[in-house]
Amino acid sequence: MMRNVFNWTAEDVVRFIKKHKFTQTHAKGSHLFYIGHYSGVLRQVCIPFHGSRIIKPRTLNGIIKQSGIPKEKWLEK
Repeated sequence: MMRNVFNWTAEDVVRFIKKHKFTQTHAKGSHLFYIGHYSGVLRQVCIPFHGSRIIKPRTLNGIIKQSGIPKEKWLEK
């Protein structure tokens, strides 16, 4: 199945972020904070973690921008 911005859960996002060598720094309530380097820039990503619920597309687009990882990499299979 092709990935798009409409079918990501928080678990999928965490798995993808960890694959790109981001590490969890802390959690505040139901939000997980990851930090890592991409393209030589230190970045912090905030992921709302609400079980197996789908992340809204606008929220996922914000996470993609925070990570600095190109959207094409997020959406490839």
